[in-house]
This record gives sequence, C-alpha cells and structure tokens, in this order.
Amino acid sequence: MKKIQFILIFSCLQFCIGLGNAQQSVIGKWKTIDDDTGEARSIVEIYKQGNKLYGKVEKVIQEEDQNKTCIKCEGENYNKPIKGLVILKDLEKDGQEYEDGTILDPENGKVYRCKIWLDEDNPDVLNVRGYIAFLYRTQQWLRI
Repeated sequence: MKKIQFILIFSCLQFCIGLGNAQQSVIGKWKTIDDDTGEARSIVEIYKQGNKLYGKVEKVIQEEDQNKTCIKCEGENYNKPIKGLVILKDLEKDGQEYEDGTILDPENGKVYRCKIWLDEDNPDVLNVRGYIAFLYRTQQWLRI
C-alpha cells in the first residue's frame, strides 16, 4: 500500500512541476507596447516550429492601424498586411534565453538580430531585444 501511495504522490509532484514549467514558457500570446506612448500596439503569438521559435502578429490593436501594410519592408514582406506578418524568426534555445534569431520592425522595415527571455521576477513579462552590433533596444511584452 505504501508503494502505491508513493507512486501516486510522485506522479502528482511530477504533474505539478510540469504545470509550473508550462507557465514559464515564452510560447503563447504577448501584448506589445509602444515605446513612445506606452499604449498597446499588437498581439504577437510566439510558437515553436521544429526546434526554433517564431512569432507572428495575430492582432493589431489600434483601429487606425488595422489595415496597415509593411510598405518599408523588403523582399517577400513588402506591402504585406502587418496582421499575420511573422516578425520573430529562427530563435534557438540557449539556457533560459532564445537567441540567434531575427525580429522585423514593421514600422521601418528593418530586420535586427534578436533574443528573448522571461523576466526573472515576473514570468508574465517577456524581454525582447533587437540589436545591431553593440547597439540594442529592449522592449517588454506582456503575457495575455
């Protein structure tokens, strides 16, 4: 009987640990915030494809921006609607961070190297850093 109790307790602990780890994932929906105004701009869904992470704009929040296209983008993204645009690409896990990927800024059409990681104190905050060489900008996105 004690063996069955041990197995049940052990199984419950594993399940609870699994739930805790799932909440710590960067995969999911995130609200982006405008650097200048502090207002919500879009909802980005981060998803896994193979061993890499990607993120696409699921929703543009501001009514006046909902039909905007990426007119400053180059190549296949030129003039595509911002809604549905894949802006995070090829991020690979490295410890607690995902890096070696890219992020597209639809406002200026530029692609930057990128890394993302959950905030140490608040796993509902995602730090998103775009950079060129030693120059970088970090935004904080909020979990939905």
